[in-house]
Amino acid sequence: MERILLQTGFPTSIDQFVAQYGTAIISTLTTIVLFGVAFIAAYYIGKTVLLHATERSLRARGFKEGVISLALSVVSILVLAGAVAVAATVAGFGTVLAAFATLGGALALGISFAAQDLISNFVAGIFIIKDEPFRVGDWIQWDGNEGVVREIKLRVTRIETFDNELVTVPNSQLANAVLVNPVANKTLRISYDFGIGYDDDIEQARAAILAAARTIDDVLSDPEPTAPVTDLGDSAVILTGRVWINPQQSSAVAVRTAFIEAVKKQFDSAEVDMPYPHTTLEGDVELNGSNTSSVA
Repeated sequence: MERILLQTGFPTSIDQFVAQYGTAIISTLTTIVLFGVAFIAAYYIGKTVLLHATERSLRARGFKEGVISLALSVVSILVLAGAVAVAATVAGFGTVLAAFATLGGALALGISFAAQDLISNFVAGIFIIKDEPFRVGDWIQWDGNEGVVREIKLRVTRIETFDNELVTVPNSQLANAVLVNPVANKTLRISYDFGIGYDDDIEQARAAILAAARTIDDVLSDPEPTAPVTDLGDSAVILTGRVWINPQQSSAVAVRTAFIEAVKKQFDSAEVDMPYPHTTLEGDVELNGSNTSSVA
C-alpha cells in the first residue's frame, strides 16, 4: 500500500514526471513568457513615447530643469506601473491585479492623508520654481518676516535674515502668503518721514533733505528725489524724503540708513529743529493743601 502511494504521488521516471507535471510546467512557462514579452513591449513603448512627449512639452513651456527632471521621474514610475498592469492582464493575472489595485488604492489614500502637508509643500515648490515670484538672491517680505533667498528646493526655501540667521520656510507658506519682492523691478523707492518744528522753514528743510539725498552715490537722479509735506503732526510738520535706487545693484537697507544720517547732519548744519513728541499741561496744581499758580 505504501509502495502504491509513493508511486502515485511522486513520479519515478521522466515519462511519469512529464505526464503528471508537463501541462502545468508548459502553462507556467507560457505565462512567464507572455508576462515578460508584454512587460518589455509595454515598458519600452510607454517610456519611448511618454518620456519624450513629456520632456518636449515641458521644455516648450519654459519649465526649469529641476521640474523637468522631477516630471520625467514621475512618468517613469507611472510607465513602470502601467507596464506591470498590462503584462499581468495579458498573462491572465487579472484577478490578482484587481486585488493589488484595491490594496494599492487604500494605501495611497492613507498615505495621502498622512502626508498632505508634505504634498502641499511639494506642489507649491513646483509652482514657485515655474512662476518665479522670487529668485535666489532676492530680498522678500512675507507675514511680517523678511530676508534674502539663498536656496529654493521643491519642499522648502531657505532664507537668510539681516541678522545672518538661516530660516527654512515650507513652500506652502510662501505660496499662500501675500509676498512682497522689493527687488523684482529695476527701481525701488525708499521713503522716510522727517519731522520739523512748526516754526521752521519748510523750503529750507526740503532743500536740506534733497541735498542729503544727492550726497549718496547709490541714489538715482532719475526719478529725482522729492520731499513733500505729507502730514501735520501733533508736534511736527512731516516731510517725507523719497529717493530711488536700483535694487539689483544697491542695498535698500544701506541706502536708507545712509539717507537718514545724511539728513540729520544737514538739519544740524541748517539749524532745522527736529522736535520730539511732547505734551503741554495747563491748569492749577495743589501741593500740601495750598493752591499754586497755574502752570502751562
